[in-house]
Amino acid sequence: MFRFLFSVFLIASWATNVAALNPQTNHHVIIITIDGFAAYLLDDPKSPIPNLRKLAAEGVVAAGMKVSNPSVTWPNHTTLVTGVSPVKHSVLYNGLMVPEKNGELRRVPETDKADLVAVPTVYDFLHKKGFTTAAVNWPCTRNTATLDDNFPDVPNMIHYSTPQLVRELVAAKILVDSSDATFADKGGKRDDVWTDAACYVLRTRRPNFFLLHLLIVDGTQHRFGPQSPEGYEALGNADQHIGQIFETLEKSGLRETTSVFIVADHGFEHVTKNIVPSVILRKAGLASRVQMISEGGTAMLYLHSRETKNEDQKKVIALFKNHEGIEQILEPKDFAKHGYPSPEKNPQMADLVLAAKPGYGFSSLTAGNESIVPTRSGGSGSHGYLSTNPKMNALFIAVGRGIQKGKRIGVVENIDVAPTAAFLLGEKFPGADGRVLREILAEEK
Repeated sequence: MFRFLFSVFLIASWATNVAALNPQTNHHVIIITIDGFAAYLLDDPKSPIPNLRKLAAEGVVAAGMKVSNPSVTWPNHTTLVTGVSPVKHSVLYNGLMVPEKNGELRRVPETDKADLVAVPTVYDFLHKKGFTTAAVNWPCTRNTATLDDNFPDVPNMIHYSTPQLVRELVAAKILVDSSDATFADKGGKRDDVWTDAACYVLRTRRPNFFLLHLLIVDGTQHRFGPQSPEGYEALGNADQHIGQIFETLEKSGLRETTSVFIVADHGFEHVTKNIVPSVILRKAGLASRVQMISEGGTAMLYLHSRETKNEDQKKVIALFKNHEGIEQILEPKDFAKHGYPSPEKNPQMADLVLAAKPGYGFSSLTAGNESIVPTRSGGSGSHGYLSTNPKMNALFIAVGRGIQKGKRIGVVENIDVAPTAAFLLGEKFPGADGRVLREILAEEK
């Protein structure tokens, strides 16, 4: 009798432990980013996005989602999964800034997540809790152990993808082979591969938490500008990919148990003129002591000379203060209110930040003598502007399990996405500065 009761106890304990390690395994959350999809494009009648409009009508759509500074891809993807701004998570570029022998900094995208992200992500947290996790083309995820399947946004991404997943994608003819060189030949068609890979992961893995990043809208708008014929075509392409994801959810029986966030990392500004800081610095004799790194609508200035730093800062401020196209100059005292870290606490951070006016961007050109140069005929597009620029507001749609239907709300913040995603899986994500977006949640019956 004792043996029987002891066996029952062991079985009950095992079942309890399994339940604790695999909580709510029938629930799923997906975060999809359409890189560069500005909030204003959703209501633009020229945007060919029937799937997104249908999903917006079925769920909750925000007037926009305020993004983090700098309003570029890797920092904001990191904010979306950490619930904090770069002042805490530390990602300021699409890569890590590494000092060269001459003291100047060079951006290195070939970097592990552990060397980029200073705080836990929501997928780290959920994985530890026993949820299954996966990501396709998500930034700052190289060599992370907390994504069960990973196809990371990084140079040589096939090499750093989960080996078993790569083998399966090749067998399924989603990848031609396991070569990064072959994948690079896909060029603008890479979104097709990432979407097919995402659908495969959803069908075969059914992860509790899944991340997908689509890129074609960003690249096209950089070249041709937002609301250009080419830009609209790219929006239509992304919309088709969203339709493909939801078709997979329907066919896989996941639609009713899945909550989906369709968001973006930043908006877009139309640019007709570029400011060339290197020309200005060279003419002032500061080129050897001041380095400029463009983030599009902002320029990060690093003062490399310790001996002349204070003097150089004053000179730089005087040079750019009234220059054409400059909206404002941020000094370290201004950084915290814009979500930037201080240079003393984060060596990635610049000493000064130049912010461009609408219609202007910063060029990395080093040759020439003109400090203002026109863009290509018809203009181009850029982001990286201060997040107070409403055109940087990103798309925000939430739809599916636990989400209200047919509701429009005001502007939300991207720090709110991670804690809300965790909440929909029954968890409270610690450390996030964002809040649970309770106004989007359906009442439990």
